[in-house]
Amino acid sequence: MITWNQWGFQDGASPVMEEIIFFHDFTLIILRIILRGVGVILLGSLGNKRLQSGLLSGHLLEAVWTFFPALILLQIVVPSLLLLYALEESHGRALSLKAAGHQWYWTYEYSDFWLNDKSLELEAYIKPTARPHSLRLLEVDNRVVLPIGTQTRTLVTSADVLHAWAVPALGVKADACPGRLNQVHFMANRPGVFYGQCSEICGANHRFIPIGVEVVNTPAFLRWVRANLE
Repeated sequence: MITWNQWGFQDGASPVMEEIIFFHDFTLIILRIILRGVGVILLGSLGNKRLQSGLLSGHLLEAVWTFFPALILLQIVVPSLLLLYALEESHGRALSLKAAGHQWYWTYEYSDFWLNDKSLELEAYIKPTARPHSLRLLEVDNRVVLPIGTQTRTLVTSADVLHAWAVPALGVKADACPGRLNQVHFMANRPGVFYGQCSEICGANHRFIPIGVEVVNTPAFLRWVRANLE
């Protein structure tokens, strides 16, 4: 999870989030090179009283400062579009999870697991901060448990007002709109507990609707499903 002295993103827990972090760092490198180059030119021009005639009219110079910005934009656009397509990829899902936002808790439904015509459902409320070993405004009483290395489709909706289901470490964020289903796809590539919060200003108690996702191995996930269905 993120700490107070952290400047960048959280460590990625999904392939898409790792690519998002790489793209962010790559873009910052390009931005730093541009700012440094422009800064050197500006500082040099401020201290230089001479005028170069080639700067007033030069076809080669105009071609250079048109070609290089276009090349830089192309290097940014291509990975950006690939990331957008990867975020919307919907093929090969192995598990479905439905998340519904309420004031002020989340309800989850595992529609792939049934027992006596009843699917696996749970409610996730924020934990009191007085309990030991709990994170303030982040810990919930019932975490979402998912298997590692499994493509998961999460259907997000709301029962009252606008909410948003967001887990930064997994690289997912989807608006929860009443009467509408949005979906996000992700695959966790390492075990752990990952936290998120509602990312919409959904009311006065907006900060009291956290999200907890616990990623475990497949046998542990199946044992958890069996224990909650029985």
